[in-house]
Amino acid sequence: MKSHDVCVVGAGYVGLVTGACLAEIGHRVVCVDSDPRKLKALKAGKVPIHEPGLDEVFKRAVKSKKLSFAASVEEGLLYKGRRAAVVFIAVGTPPRADGSADLSAVEAVAMTVAKHMTGYTVIVDKSTVPVETGDWVSKTIQRFNKSGTPYDVVSNPEFLSEGSAVKDFMKPDRVVLGVTSKRAETLMREIYAPLKATVLVTDLKSAELIKHASNSFLATKISYINAVSALCEKVGADVKLVAQGMGLDRRIGPMFLNAGIGFGGFCFPKDLEAFYWISKQKGYDFTLLKAVQEINALQLSWVARKIEEKLWNLEGKTVALLGLAFKPNTDDMRYAPSLEVVSGLRARGVKIRAFDPVAMDRAKALPEFAGVHFAKDEYDALKGCDAVAIVTEWPRFKDLDLARAKKLMRTAVLLDGRNLFEPAKARALGFDYAGVGRP
Repeated sequence: MKSHDVCVVGAGYVGLVTGACLAEIGHRVVCVDSDPRKLKALKAGKVPIHEPGLDEVFKRAVKSKKLSFAASVEEGLLYKGRRAAVVFIAVGTPPRADGSADLSAVEAVAMTVAKHMTGYTVIVDKSTVPVETGDWVSKTIQRFNKSGTPYDVVSNPEFLSEGSAVKDFMKPDRVVLGVTSKRAETLMREIYAPLKATVLVTDLKSAELIKHASNSFLATKISYINAVSALCEKVGADVKLVAQGMGLDRRIGPMFLNAGIGFGGFCFPKDLEAFYWISKQKGYDFTLLKAVQEINALQLSWVARKIEEKLWNLEGKTVALLGLAFKPNTDDMRYAPSLEVVSGLRARGVKIRAFDPVAMDRAKALPEFAGVHFAKDEYDALKGCDAVAIVTEWPRFKDLDLARAKKLMRTAVLLDGRNLFEPAKARALGFDYAGVGRP
């Protein structure tokens, strides 16, 4: 295997996993981040995010001295005399008010690389960016590359799912390389050779579209089953059985057919909006994506609507929320459904007790959670509550002792926002139960 010197700019959920895993497969990696607190933690050997398996990979990489950290792109490009042949841009691309992606951080990295690269360099867009970003990155580098240093721009979209990101990197479904030269393709194939993965080589624009098209399709699948769940509730059908029947069709498959209270996280909402925005900018009104957003917005209010149905007057009532992170096995609170749930309940004068296995420290820092009581565990959260809502499908919640839970609560109302429990069993124990799309 041929190892390379790599610079990864951005040490967030994507950048840190990418950097640590590239080091794990044998490359020498420098992760760059401008946040002094994060950089201090990384240099002290601490992983600042919760991601299963990352801590172990991170520590091995640091111990082997294949993973290092720098405060600037300039330092990362030439770290201790070693020149980076590949620069991965993994900075944030947050949404603007109009739905477009803010690419100012990507531009800033491109400008800095252009000014400081000293030999042939492959600049890789790893951040999720709209189509044509690669062209702009290339133009930016060309403008500020006064020395005429040769370079190539590559689109290499990430397909990392939070909660399984390390596994997703090490055993990917595919590696997509959008390239403009054979030289860049050869170098990128060498980077990923140890993974022995299926490699799809495309043009730059196709690679950029693959990421947004993939995430938007998955969001569409979730909203579709959630729309079906609404119909199931009205006619008395069971959405779990409907989804099971659909999923047995090989053309459809079972994944992303779990009805719930809506999708969240940083990727799906942002990518869906950005894909719609760029489509409209190019003259195509992708109305399907707007319908997906509207269905999801309605689904995010499911908990508040069901609690009002069950408890009548809400002011002064107490509700327990189990799960705050947008999905299990992560502490990420960005666009988490719990934010909408908390806002909806607090607007109705509800007191909230909450518990999440790993995300409470991040939740406590958010203004939406001011006044929320953070419990020490799920049973502590239930004490004296008029209702409990399952918001995030952490595996431990499925093992909740419902008999014990009922004794702790003032009123036995269970809103199963992730369909973890069997309705008949919950009702047999005395709960007034409501599931998403359950009879």
